[in-house]
Amino acid sequence: MFSIFEEYTEWVTKGKMRLNIELGKKAGITTDQFNLIVDYQIMDHESDSEIVPQLTKRLSKQFTIESWSFDKEYWNKNNKTLLLGSVKNLVLPKEGKCNQEEAEQERQTVFKKLRNKHSAIESNINESEHRGLDRCPDRGYHNFKRYVGLAVCAYNLRKIGTELIHRARSSSNTGEQYKLAA
Repeated sequence: MFSIFEEYTEWVTKGKMRLNIELGKKAGITTDQFNLIVDYQIMDHESDSEIVPQLTKRLSKQFTIESWSFDKEYWNKNNKTLLLGSVKNLVLPKEGKCNQEEAEQERQTVFKKLRNKHSAIESNINESEHRGLDRCPDRGYHNFKRYVGLAVCAYNLRKIGTELIHRARSSSNTGEQYKLAA
């Protein structure tokens, strides 16, 4: 037990140089090409690579996935086999040393291009943290899960609102009328 107040708290190893260990819960988020969060999951004593099969099953029902990019922590031989059958362009970099075939795959232009786009997810996570998701003021695991869900909704609403404002300003510059209704 790491917290007498929040018993669900886990020891999270981030694998980074600075602040590589934190207390909290791991959460996985999936965004689409518009940087909207389409799925999130709070992990209960699970590693990143363990959630891929259920994540794939959940999202494949709702979306046709042409490309999918993951962090290195999601790599697993079984995950790669599972995803290669259902995703056209897969970016699942191997953690550790690559063999010759894997190194060749990671050198391909499409892989590099999609992997560079993947860095947008890090900025999405950072933005979520700066908008209140870094610390949950509510007590209890049920309230924590609700807080994360509300933070995802707020993030998406902000993204959509920003786009609507941008479109409204663009159309007013061209002389078109664009009305927003509440």
